[in-house]
Amino acid sequence: MPDLPPPTLRLTIDTDALAQNWRSLDAMSGTARAGAAVKANCYGLGVDTCVPILRDAGARDFFVAHWSEVPPVLRHVPPDQVAVLHGVVTREEADFARAMGVLPVIDSLRQAEIWQAAGGGPCHLMVDTGINRLGIRPDEARSDAIRALDIHALLSHLACADEDSAMNTSQLHAFESVRERIPHRIASLANSAGIALGANYHYDLTRPGLALYGGIPRPELRDTIRQVARPEARLIAVRKLERGDTVGYNALFTAPDAMRIGIVSLGYADGILRSWGDAVFTHDGTDLPILGRISMDMIALDLGKAPELGEGDWVALPYDLPEAASRTGLSQYELLTLLGNRFERALT
Repeated sequence: MPDLPPPTLRLTIDTDALAQNWRSLDAMSGTARAGAAVKANCYGLGVDTCVPILRDAGARDFFVAHWSEVPPVLRHVPPDQVAVLHGVVTREEADFARAMGVLPVIDSLRQAEIWQAAGGGPCHLMVDTGINRLGIRPDEARSDAIRALDIHALLSHLACADEDSAMNTSQLHAFESVRERIPHRIASLANSAGIALGANYHYDLTRPGLALYGGIPRPELRDTIRQVARPEARLIAVRKLERGDTVGYNALFTAPDAMRIGIVSLGYADGILRSWGDAVFTHDGTDLPILGRISMDMIALDLGKAPELGEGDWVALPYDLPEAASRTGLSQYELLTLLGNRFERALT
């Protein structure tokens, strides 16, 4: 098979920004150490790209959600540094965890029993302090199934850390109460936003995710976290329109005069949804507004202010996550994890 031609899409990953984001969050964690949530393929940016950078920056605690996410991470870090947040729902998952040497996060009494029946061993334990997703209830802390566990990290998860909510304090108190009743080696409560809540939330281990990859869930992180991902696309066509010509599905844009437009091969499968419709691409500081409706694989751009651009030239989609979230109505998490597989990952 011949080599593929050069790509028309690339996602530039700022490796220095990623490493510095982890170091900044680690420093903000005070006496605690920062881990790294690398689930969902490192929030869409790529395990094989991001995990080695986070590892080399100093991270040694890595969290995934699904068991299928374990093997890619183990290409880069030892198994005892990997934890699976969704736990062992079946005996097969427990056997897999023991065979691979990774740590399951036990999320219920039933999971505790499954883990012990499979032979047990070191694990983490999630306690639900109010988010009502996964985790044992506080009143289950002294049950026989929990007492039998060899718990390395006692975890909980904040529901409203990105807000100044009374629930943060409520969960902190609930976690502190449970922590006194369950033997464990280390404790962990804070996610990215939780780190910014201060030392009371840090305990021994923090678990940043979004902020590692350029997300800013609280204003305290605005001057600390750097943008990591930058989507870019090649122009695959340049066209001239006459006054009255329309562009794209449903003819939503009509040329007011003769004009020059460009087409990029970007769309829904790449994470660029119709909610991006009023956005602008850029080239060397020049704005290139989107024209008409974003379609599945193509977007039309106004090249009126960039007469030098031609087919094959690269343009960029600004991807500052808080600004993009405000523009599109998508969350910063969605903006990252929706980025598709058609991008070539390019490291800088």
